[in-house]
Amino acid sequence: MKITVIHGQSYKGSTYHIARSLGEKLDGEITEIFLPRDFSDFCTGCTACFCESETKCPHYEKLLPITEAIDEADVLILASPVYVYHATGAMKALLDHYGWRWMVHRPEEKMFSKQAVCISTAAGAGMKSTNRDMADSMFWWGAAKVYTYGIAVSETSWERVSSGKKQKIDKKLLALAGKIRKKQGRVKPSLKTKLFFSVMRQMQKRGWNKADVDYWKEKGWTEEKRPWR
Repeated sequence: MKITVIHGQSYKGSTYHIARSLGEKLDGEITEIFLPRDFSDFCTGCTACFCESETKCPHYEKLLPITEAIDEADVLILASPVYVYHATGAMKALLDHYGWRWMVHRPEEKMFSKQAVCISTAAGAGMKSTNRDMADSMFWWGAAKVYTYGIAVSETSWERVSSGKKQKIDKKLLALAGKIRKKQGRVKPSLKTKLFFSVMRQMQKRGWNKADVDYWKEKGWTEEKRPWR
């Protein structure tokens, strides 16, 4: 099993340790990406990725190693501490660059057989909205199964998190890793994903953006083929 972990910050605090622990419990090959260390550019809003090709993005080459790590992974783990009730700016900046991969445009076929986990921590609150920032992209990319885990650690340092809290976290991660391993190689997109894909398919059959229409036709998705079979 290949696991790609995308950390929404470069500091190795509570969020890092929890995401890393889950990756290790999955007992696979782990690739870690740290933001903004490994990618720090903001989307320029040029729309070249939508209207022409993702290769026209001014940051395409910088982004390519991350794109490849995402595509090669069986499981994606996105982890962000809560910053003002949302994911970090670095995580958001990365996800902004993949708007072209949303189902409304040109989703990557491999995503429909992947599992994804969104993890967030805070001293107090905001985990739900932070996970939603990341889970929205995972759903619209077509991930077959998306899990979320958020926890208030009641501390600003992992070293000061209580042993009882850490035991609770470890128990939760063991259970989550078990679910992921059980589904590995057999995961299928949810009915919700299939319904939204069907809506996008009808849009592409009518056509409004040539780059997207050509992509869907080439994949055979406007006819009988589907990315999950």
